[in-house]
Amino acid sequence: MVRVDPVYAPTHFRRGGYAGAVTAEVSRAALAIGSTDIVLFADPTNPTSNALYQRMGYAYVTDFTGYRFSGVAPETSQV
Repeated sequence: MVRVDPVYAPTHFRRGGYAGAVTAEVSRAALAIGSTDIVLFADPTNPTSNALYQRMGYAYVTDFTGYRFSGVAPETSQV
């Protein structure tokens, strides 16, 4: 399995096809080495990138939620 995450283009490079080209090439390279599963994490609120990913052959599978824990226990009150 290959995971593609995140795909980002700075504002001044957007709409030039750079992020799409990189995503397509990474996807081709993953298939070339024999990967049978390629997971692409995408922003569900970005219709432009999602339409591009669908044209590349990616399909929506599921939503997920990530959590980050600080490792610091919350303070508790002493009675």
